[in-house]
Amino acid sequence: MATFPVINMEKLNGEERAATMDKIKDACENWGFFEVLNHRISPDFLDTVERLTKEHYKKCMEQRFKELVASKALEGLQAEVTDMDWESTFYLRHLPESNMPEIADLADEYRKVMKEFAVKLEELAGELLDLLCENLGLEKGYLKKAFYGARGPTFGTKVSNYPPCPTPDKIKGLRAHTDAGGIILLFQDPKVGGLQLLKDGEWIDVPPMRHSIVVNLGDQLEVITNGKYKSVEHRVVAQTDGARMSIASFYNPGSDAVIYPAQALLDKDVVEEKKKVYPKFVFEDYMKLYAGLKFQAKEPRFEAMKAMETTVPIATV
Repeated sequence: MATFPVINMEKLNGEERAATMDKIKDACENWGFFEVLNHRISPDFLDTVERLTKEHYKKCMEQRFKELVASKALEGLQAEVTDMDWESTFYLRHLPESNMPEIADLADEYRKVMKEFAVKLEELAGELLDLLCENLGLEKGYLKKAFYGARGPTFGTKVSNYPPCPTPDKIKGLRAHTDAGGIILLFQDPKVGGLQLLKDGEWIDVPPMRHSIVVNLGDQLEVITNGKYKSVEHRVVAQTDGARMSIASFYNPGSDAVIYPAQALLDKDVVEEKKKVYPKFVFEDYMKLYAGLKFQAKEPRFEAMKAMETTVPIATV
């Protein structure tokens, strides 16, 4: 079985750069996921993020989750539950404007650290998008520019905890889905696993690795690359032992950004006798559709946007 791709970003600065870029290319084309090490976010800082996130869950969210489990009668499930997930979450919005001042139960230290973490992750997302541009033969900055709406990109973080589950065969930590947006950076629990991706019809574990950041590609990158890179279905399997922390940051297009396959890639595809297969649409319209269809296949979403494209022409800015 192929090994889950792990990229040492330090190797981009030396004689192993070409081989490392090839590894990233293979991961984007064949996995839709990879894990990065030596990404310049310090281990000490990540340890602080982990400690404060787990403290926040214990203090502010654990009891709420127990009450939810009791109210929904999820404790001793006999039948499979397909309309809920075994997770406790909250959302932080960073761009175009932050919602952190509005979240009352964040401790001052945690608020400050998460703000700093968002800045570091935004920088890493930009760096990764430029590496993707280089591999795709697109000009530097193309993907970041493609994500820009009138107010820049959208960037936010979903902070999740997956508590121990007594019936993991009856309920998923998070049901299978592809991510709607652009590029996703995940800081996950270093010990408790559960994240899996679908590759060649098999569910493969994304290995927990201390101080790594897991990267995956969303639906918008599949569209912009005209299918050269694919968003990949993934899920979280609930565990009977250990609570799993997950901090997923979504670097997405601005709500009014117009998304469509890159012309340079279409020109290349014409030479290779491939057709344009993806539509042009406004990101917000895609998100409205995704909201109701997140846990279904992505292809009908693309088809629905294609049908909309023929009736509502969109100007390219």
